[in-house]
Amino acid sequence: MMSVMSYVVELVRGVTVLDDIMYVVCAESSTILLYNKDTYRPLGVVIKVDEMKGLCDMVVSDRQLYIADYTSHCIWRVSADDHSYVKWLSTESTTDRFHVDKLSVTSQRLLVTSWDPPSLRQYNTTDGQLLRVVELPGYVKRLYHGVETTRGTFVICHTNPSEAAVSELFRF
Repeated sequence: MMSVMSYVVELVRGVTVLDDIMYVVCAESSTILLYNKDTYRPLGVVIKVDEMKGLCDMVVSDRQLYIADYTSHCIWRVSADDHSYVKWLSTESTTDRFHVDKLSVTSQRLLVTSWDPPSLRQYNTTDGQLLRVVELPGYVKRLYHGVETTRGTFVICHTNPSEAAVSELFRF
């Protein structure tokens, strides 16, 4: 019989694993908690980013943590190696304002799910350039999450007028 130890922290909003470390972010927090990925024990180290306020998701790519912050209207990029950080992408531009919610990542591409307006935005992780905004079908009323497949399509979790649904988008 396997015994599992768990630790109660706060309202967990994002978890990702790199090497032997599990990184955890909680809502209304300015810290990233580090745990051993096998034992779930705290490592006694936290990464503090004073400006982070309302965290809602986190992913990792190329040893960089990308953290969605709906209160600060941005995505933070934090180095897993030296814990340096930068406000990597603002979502509050006067011409293109959107509310960051969920993140997913593929090799050198970050997919950002916005709930208002409902949209998927794909960015280059190397330089932060917007690669494309994925057009959503008219029946998508509320967008919850999106991922890019290895075939170059997108799978989204959303609501349509009558129910929750999962759809694959083939054309953009």
